[in-house]
Amino acid sequence: MSGALPIAGRAEVRRAVLGEVRADKTLFAGMMLLAVLAAAAGLVGPWLLGGIVDAVQRAAGPGGGPGGTGGGPADVVAEVDRLALLIVAFTVVQAVLLRYAAYAGAKFGERTAARIRERFLDRTLALPPAVAERVPAGDLVARGTTDIATVATTLPGVVPDTAIALVQMAVVVVAIVALDPVLGALGLACLAGFGLATRWYLGRARPAYLAARAANSALADVLVTSAEGARTVDALALAGRRTEAVEAAVAETRRTSLATLRLRTVLFSAVEAAYVLPLSGILVAGAVLHERGSVSLGTVVAATMYIRQLVGPADVLLWSVELLQNASAAFARVEGLTSVPPAKRPEPADRPGGGARPDGAGPGGGAGPGGSPAEPSGDRIVVDQAFFAYDFGTDVLRGVDLVIRPGERLAVVGPSGAGKSTLGRLLAGIDPPRSGTVTVGGVPVAGLAPDRLRRQVLLVTQEQHVFQDSLRANLSLAAPAATDAQLHAALEAVGADWAARLPGGLDTGLGGPGHRVDGAQAQQISLARVILADPHTLVLDEATALLDPTAARAAERALAAVLHGRTVIAIAHRLHTAHDADRIAVMDHGRITELGTHDALVAAGGGYARLWHAWHGDSARGS
Repeated sequence: MSGALPIAGRAEVRRAVLGEVRADKTLFAGMMLLAVLAAAAGLVGPWLLGGIVDAVQRAAGPGGGPGGTGGGPADVVAEVDRLALLIVAFTVVQAVLLRYAAYAGAKFGERTAARIRERFLDRTLALPPAVAERVPAGDLVARGTTDIATVATTLPGVVPDTAIALVQMAVVVVAIVALDPVLGALGLACLAGFGLATRWYLGRARPAYLAARAANSALADVLVTSAEGARTVDALALAGRRTEAVEAAVAETRRTSLATLRLRTVLFSAVEAAYVLPLSGILVAGAVLHERGSVSLGTVVAATMYIRQLVGPADVLLWSVELLQNASAAFARVEGLTSVPPAKRPEPADRPGGGARPDGAGPGGGAGPGGSPAEPSGDRIVVDQAFFAYDFGTDVLRGVDLVIRPGERLAVVGPSGAGKSTLGRLLAGIDPPRSGTVTVGGVPVAGLAPDRLRRQVLLVTQEQHVFQDSLRANLSLAAPAATDAQLHAALEAVGADWAARLPGGLDTGLGGPGHRVDGAQAQQISLARVILADPHTLVLDEATALLDPTAARAAERALAAVLHGRTVIAIAHRLHTAHDADRIAVMDHGRITELGTHDALVAAGGGYARLWHAWHGDSARGS
């Protein structure tokens, strides 16, 4: 897989949202029930106000004077007072119910945001290494920071407010129709403008917001890669090109942001106009109907108040619809990780040459003949006619055949681009072959479960990461159940004497405000992890190449302790690494062209001999 990660479609986003509702359905149902009760309580006030108007009108009589038939002044005042008190009481009840509905909604949102964050982290960590390495750095960073933050900040406030507003609007609309069907139908017809404007906006918002999010990711990628490659940029005088790339990314981000702004401008203007029509329609129609005696004045007042009650929830929806579109685009990017295809897991080889024999079982070996079929039956590694290409390009490996015996030290050498590091990745189970097999104990290496793979084979490269956490946490990544004594023993084995002098011991923080580790110390932490993981096989891809000579010598001494008793496959970019290996595999153009001991290959006078003489000069011809 290459390029940016996929984006979830509308159906996938809907399923994910429904899944979150089901995950906390009791709390969500409580929020909706409180919203319905609050909306119902809000209907009482306008209805009672209409009753007050009718009571006063009846008291005034047909002519509006004091000779009406609605009771004496004292009775009217008493009824108005009673209705006014009820209005106050139901207003208080509505406020209390809305408060608890909002609280339930915020609680639901926070829980949901936490689940989304945790799920995103799990999915990110579960990405096949081959996928994670090909994703633009800015894309994954943007999804894990700005996109997650957008979703997390929208859920606790906007989602509950939107749900409550929708409930309120639905209840008010039903109340208007029930109060007087004619006035209700007219009010709903006038509200159609709000619906049309919103529909127009929603039809254009998703692609616009996704484009804006993609532009932000591209900008983040340009900034991250420029910062990470600052030395290269400076050395090759590429500052001008990188500046142009950043400016182009900024321009695209600005363009896409303005596109979403234009959509919001049209929506807000259309909805503001739509607000005036229902109120005007109710007042005009109500006056005509009241004049004809079809409705009472109180009914017209109540209907008008109900229409006014729609403005508040409509305002909430108007503001929320923009935030929700933004959050929906972010959520689609976050959920896009579910569309990443799992790593290809080849079936175990059943051919006699597949190495399905229990010979050579050693430390960290498989379950043996009586174990599960998915467990290696030994530690013998067999590469059989392996072909591999990156992203469906030209094959980098072309029919590689190789058998590595348990406990053997094999060096893989060859010119740059010969396929050495790619072979190392296949041996470590990071990538499966396009065709052919790479097995350990008869089981495809890439098909092993992650924890089993870690015990079987590990790839150690030049790049090692120390997390901004305690030393204990950094080491326990390889062995979560390791004791303090085991952690200290691993550090001691790789010569990390500095760890004993840390002020907080194993609990000392590394990075940031804590202890700053240099390259040699980071390498020692990495090698200590290898000891704790205790794999049977190590694939070394120039693990000390980035260190200065002094640090490299110290790391190589530490590495000697790590290598003891294990199968070692060294991707040797420098030939002195190959000299002491049990065997040397020479690669050229994706194939193994020579295989044998150092002395035998030098004596054969082939490609390895030429490389060796070129490396050491004519004085090495007698070696």
